[in-house]
Amino acid sequence: MSKPDYSALLDDEVRAYIARGAEFYPPDAVDLTITQQRAVYDDMCAAFHAPYPEGVRTWDEDYGGVPCRRYEAGTHQVTLIYYHGGGFVVGGLHSHDDVCAELCVRAGVRVISVDYGLAPEVVFPGCYNDAFSALAAISEEFAGPLLMAGDSAGGNLAAAVTHHARAHVAGLVLIYPGLGGDPTKGSYIEHADAPELTTRDMLFYQTIRTGGAVPPKDDPRYAPLQDTNFTGLPPTVIVTAECDPLASDGESYRDEILAAGGRAVWFNEAGLVHGCLRARHVSARGAAFFDRVADAVSTLAKGDWPY
Repeated sequence: MSKPDYSALLDDEVRAYIARGAEFYPPDAVDLTITQQRAVYDDMCAAFHAPYPEGVRTWDEDYGGVPCRRYEAGTHQVTLIYYHGGGFVVGGLHSHDDVCAELCVRAGVRVISVDYGLAPEVVFPGCYNDAFSALAAISEEFAGPLLMAGDSAGGNLAAAVTHHARAHVAGLVLIYPGLGGDPTKGSYIEHADAPELTTRDMLFYQTIRTGGAVPPKDDPRYAPLQDTNFTGLPPTVIVTAECDPLASDGESYRDEILAAGGRAVWFNEAGLVHGCLRARHVSARGAAFFDRVADAVSTLAKGDWPY
């Protein structure tokens, strides 16, 4: 298989976005210490942080003993629980703060962002336990329909907790999630050396996530694609980036849900890279990607399925 020509696949705006991010978070960031990685990631997030849309209010409060941030812009009947990306190692309430604020307004939902414990201080299944504890407490606090969403590592958590609480979740939106797909085929091979995320990066994050232990097998808390039961899952929208080793996970997950008789749709957006939520204000393709995500949340919040 010939290597992708990223100079042709990515347009000028996306390449400029990648270059801007690299000023803060270098391509070889996994070679830094964990403390250094978090510092440069936080610097990058701050550089791209956008102002809140008008009318958004926030509260920092715990749910299930887990720190969370709640976003409101008016009166909301639907609650979206959001799990941030960052390889289970970096990120937090600050890293996706503006994304959550914009989703609140664009989709017309209450958003609660979950600050689950990060590795290496908290190793699997600690992050899953935090994610599920927050879900359980939030579902008791708010009576309306409950949606789940997350990007990258957060997409893994959103899917994992949904598998264990499927009867209580009205919809699921996954943004370039890592779901434990087959690393020997598809995008894992074609885009192994993609900008922003490589298979080498993924191996590093996996090692830190488990504390160096062998990754568990047949445990959907760790890898939702390892589940043997995909029946009864809520309507699911998966949005991935073409130039990302994780893109095939979206296709595989869609196929599993469809095979089990459920509703799922997968969009693999051309000319984009892992982490492109952050490109939504500097790239037309990034803006269209975020439109896809916001529209999915809004659609599921209304109980519609136009796909």
